[in-house]
Amino acid sequence: MAITASCDSVSYLSAVIIGGLAGVIVVYSVGFFDRIKIDDPVGATSVHLVCGVFGTLMAGVFGGANLIVQILGILSIGGFTVVLSTIFWLALKATVGLRVHPEQEFEGLDIAEHGMEAYAGFLKDDVGPGLGSSGSSFPGKGSSVSSRY
Repeated sequence: MAITASCDSVSYLSAVIIGGLAGVIVVYSVGFFDRIKIDDPVGATSVHLVCGVFGTLMAGVFGGANLIVQILGILSIGGFTVVLSTIFWLALKATVGLRVHPEQEFEGLDIAEHGMEAYAGFLKDDVGPGLGSSGSSFPGKGSSVSSRY
């Protein structure tokens, strides 16, 4: 998502830099949302919000666009989204409700709905980002989630 905002206006090298930085940002963003207990089963917030905002800012840095205009665009789209989303969330809350069963919420909706963690073993150990304790980014022997399967 990060390169989308500036794909028509940056050089190949700038695109590689933007994509590389976004690749690092998304890894730490997923871990951040996990640490603050926001259940995002597919990492959509990290990919679309965090890297989208980063990419839009980078259009102002690498693409020749005015950085102030990019910031104003982010703020105005964000403000519009918050207002409209609030209206829809309040309507949903008043009609069908917003919560799942407490057991499902505690376990995590990725497990309740799909039977597995979205990022099994990812950023769960002290080894480093993306690596389980076995040194692999895939769950298995030595992974922090191997006992679940």
